Amino acid sequence: MTLSKRVIPCLDVAGGRVVKGVNFQNLVDAGDPVELAKIYGDAGADELTFLDISASVEDRSTTLEMVSRTAEQVFIPLTVGGGIREVADVDRLLRAGADKVGVNTAAIARPELINEIADRFGNQVLVLSVDARRGSTVSGFEVTTHGGRTGTGIDAFTWIEEASARGIGEILLNSMDADGTRAGYDTEMIRQVREITHVPLIASGGAGKLADFSAALAAGADALLAASVFHFQTFTIGEVKADLARHGYSVRLE
Repeated sequence: MTLSKRVIPCLDVAGGRVVKGVNFQNLVDAGDPVELAKIYGDAGADELTFLDISASVEDRSTTLEMVSRTAEQVFIPLTVGGGIREVADVDRLLRAGADKVGVNTAAIARPELINEIADRFGNQVLVLSVDARRGSTVSGFEVTTHGGRTGTGIDAFTWIEEASARGIGEILLNSMDADGTRAGYDTEMIRQVREITHVPLIASGGAGKLADFSAALAAGADALLAASVFHFQTFTIGEVKADLARHGYSVRLE
């Protein structure tokens, strides 16, 4: 059986509002997260990703109340990331209505967190967020933290291999070079990551035209995450799925 390719709108939230910028800079207000979540759920999104992009920077946990209100509005899987530092944070988010959690900064600081979450809840709830940019590491890609603001010097591919071995369920691979540019997904990075891990791969960063989505799948992605093209109505989730179907990909159509 062929698994359907998933289309996932991303809600980057700061100060209680959905925002979008270029490379996480010059953020523009894109609406209310709970309202947008309901719109996307009704429009045929396969999943939703809710990223509290200022939680790690401000050293606080994700807003549980907003997660809970969002979960009440949508009946598709909800992934929540931002500010998750320990197993107790995951427990609270799952109780608030999240189906999966995304970890990034805290897992890099203490990789054992991956094992602890996977052992307690199962690896199906754990998404590793990798904000990677081109850099002078062995693979040519470096991991960044704090919403792409901070370089780590860590090789992105080495980190992905370690995290895969520790028990992640999915990888959200976000190209910091392409993020918000609408110049297309980083298909070179997707292709190379696909070669080093069998963990399902969500492509993120750079979607700007319909052809970008099928190009990311052809490079090895299993799912497609996008933000500004949906928030600012460049095209609909239905239009993306129809184009993927035309390219021969299995998608869940309404």
